[in-house]
Amino acid sequence: MKTFKVLGGGCRNCEVTARAIEQAAKEAGVAIQLEKITDMAEILGHGVMSTPGVVLDGQVIHSGGVPAPDQIRAWMRD
Repeated sequence: MKTFKVLGGGCRNCEVTARAIEQAAKEAGVAIQLEKITDMAEILGHGVMSTPGVVLDGQVIHSGGVPAPDQIRAWMRD
């Protein structure tokens, strides 16, 4: 199971990112756990200065905007 965290204050881009990850996992048949992190101290603790940020299995893999669909699908394959 892959563990994702979407880091952000709950803005539209953060919500779009979370939904896109959920949809890509469903389409790929990959089990995921998705957590939305809105606490700024925790977000900054990951070193993310621009949201939304995405953490996969404890490692920051994206920050600063909505990731492209192809990029999200690649996270399901890796």
